[in-house]
Amino acid sequence: MQKQDISLAVDIMLETMTKALEEERRIELRGYGSFSVRSRKPRSTKNPRTGQIMEIPERKTLHFTMSKSLKEALIKETE
Repeated sequence: MQKQDISLAVDIMLETMTKALEEERRIELRGYGSFSVRSRKPRSTKNPRTGQIMEIPERKTLHFTMSKSLKEALIKETE
């Protein structure tokens, strides 16, 4: 395969994944893992430098769960 063909295929795949995540759909890559969007609750925190209490609003985060086969492969490498 040509380098530009591979680049185009990767760009299309990443664009499709981004659109799916924007729609809060789950993405599964067989043998690798899955990506999903989760919401984090709003919370209060303290700025350690100033001591001021800050409110952090609710926000969306990306969550990755690795597949069983990937997890097993990583465990074998560390042993």
